[in-house]
Amino acid sequence: MMLGSVVVGIGIAGCVRMRDLLAPLPCSTAEKFSIRGFVSRRTLEDQQGVKQISMTEALNRDDIHAAFICTENTNHEEYIRQFLEAGKHVCVEYPMTLSYTSAVDLWNLAQQKGLVLHEEHIELFTPDFKQLKKDIAGKTLEEGTLHFTGGSLKPNFGFPSFSGIARLTWLVDLFGELTVTAASLVEEKENKCMKMTAHLLTRQQKPLTWIEERGPGLGRAKHIHLRFQDASITELPAGQREPVGLFMQDLVLFGRKLQGEVSAAELQEERSRILHCLQLADRIQQLSESTQA
Repeated sequence: MMLGSVVVGIGIAGCVRMRDLLAPLPCSTAEKFSIRGFVSRRTLEDQQGVKQISMTEALNRDDIHAAFICTENTNHEEYIRQFLEAGKHVCVEYPMTLSYTSAVDLWNLAQQKGLVLHEEHIELFTPDFKQLKKDIAGKTLEEGTLHFTGGSLKPNFGFPSFSGIARLTWLVDLFGELTVTAASLVEEKENKCMKMTAHLLTRQQKPLTWIEERGPGLGRAKHIHLRFQDASITELPAGQREPVGLFMQDLVLFGRKLQGEVSAAELQEERSRILHCLQLADRIQQLSESTQA
């Protein structure tokens, strides 16, 4: 059976989603999706040959089984809730929500309704991350820093620990569960600059520092410094370029979940990681706001 799909939000991610749904990876679960329309707050002409439909139509049509939510982060929670309530599977760009408790709430709703709720994490598919994970296997961490820089954030992206949760996901995926010991945010609103610093500890009580820095003209980059017992890694490995795009790899994973091809253990592990990261992001926000006050 084909899974009728709708894309909500036609920014960069939404347009990529639409492109991938229209030209899925051959012989993969991505071929099971069939795009039925897109939803946007703006009134638009057809996009890539796909027609605009209203939110009401998207929620009520029987031939729409899944929604791809690609709006600003502040709207994710409301849209996820509406589609789950309407009995539709949901794929949402990270972060799923801007608070831990609301994410738990939405997971529970999806489970009650027997629906798949999938949070995109293409950063785990990047060649540099896959290679880094191989390179550090079996090594014992002593301390590390991950420093991300990028351009100024538009409004409605939430607190930096949420908008930048991809970096936190890297750290948790590489080093396991973490605790937050301190966090701060320095903002220069008039210059659109900000720098968030979070101090974390691994279960082995080894320190990790995550810095998220944004401002006009800052190049998008990740700087790492990981010190292990017997070696240090001071730059990201290049990794093998892959022929399949990152969003397509994510679409295939969502499709595999809908086909029941992902084991319960894998789903549980992923859910635990996602909720753990959201809980850390929440804690970082609380600590930063209490030190700002």
